[in-house]
Amino acid sequence: MTDSSLVLVANAGDSSISVFRLAGDALERLFVAEGLTGTGTFAIDAQRDLVYAGVKGAAKDEPAAVVTLALDRASGELTPRSRFELPDGSVSYIALTRDGTALLAASYGGDYGIVAPIADGTVGEPTGRVEFAKLHSVLPSSDGRFVYFVSLGDDLVAQYRLDDDLSLTPIGSGTAAAPAGSGPRHLVLNRAEDAVYVMTEYSGEILHYARDRDTGALELRSRAAAVDPAAGLVPGRIGGDPVADHAVWGADIHLGADERFVWVSERSTSTLAAAPVAEDGTVQDPASFIPTEPQPRGFAISPAGDRLIAAGEKSRTVSLYAVDGAELTLLEQTETGAAANWVRFA
Repeated sequence: MTDSSLVLVANAGDSSISVFRLAGDALERLFVAEGLTGTGTFAIDAQRDLVYAGVKGAAKDEPAAVVTLALDRASGELTPRSRFELPDGSVSYIALTRDGTALLAASYGGDYGIVAPIADGTVGEPTGRVEFAKLHSVLPSSDGRFVYFVSLGDDLVAQYRLDDDLSLTPIGSGTAAAPAGSGPRHLVLNRAEDAVYVMTEYSGEILHYARDRDTGALELRSRAAAVDPAAGLVPGRIGGDPVADHAVWGADIHLGADERFVWVSERSTSTLAAAPVAEDGTVQDPASFIPTEPQPRGFAISPAGDRLIAAGEKSRTVSLYAVDGAELTLLEQTETGAAANWVRFA
């Protein structure tokens, strides 16, 4: 059974973050932090109990920013501490590296990615910057030596070495290609960090890249469908309307705790699915697709792997599931806020 833990959910429509306590089969909402304009991404420094949330500008003269909040684990309260402004546009993904001393961010609207130092919870000026079309996510290796930015617009994963001064040096050519028009969106590394799995937004696939742990270089090895073929979806496209077009609209990706499955979400069908992972790291098509919250942009799996929490952009609730292999059992739906789109265990 899952130990009690905190779960944070961003509600972009309400400009808020809900803080829940998970105890077994139930979620209790402890606190709602408001005034975080359009927040849709955050990263948690569990060691220091700090949360770094990406927000949009509330007015023309107020740029987007990363807001640092202090987390009280007893009450769930989030208290703003500092604000780092982003004049080039809001970010769609935030990650931490180097034991919480550096912040990584990717901007979909601004076509840029950055790395910046952190001192006592305050984000400093960027030390490295990259530019690709519609960057959607960024992830470091666990040792803080390598960084991967995913470009939905350029169909690639940009690969860099993160140097001691927090500058970015390209690995090889600097990029690993994805299939044309696939729209790579989010990525995850396995525990051994010899494989990277990428969810594509437009083709609805899971891409498996083999990773050289010494050099950090990626090589595309296998791919699997992440969309129910019975749904009859057409491929998505940049600038398209996935609802009107009845198009593929892939979203989030996470590995199960035992890494036997890669879990993904798809918004046009509002489903979750578990794709089997073979011993050699190759990924296979899911056997079934599970209905969930409307437009499930974000979800998370508990550290123990026995609970999954999904949020929907067209819902005011989150769904809590028990996980058994590739199967989910709904335990509870709980109020969170409008346009919930990001979930993380704290």
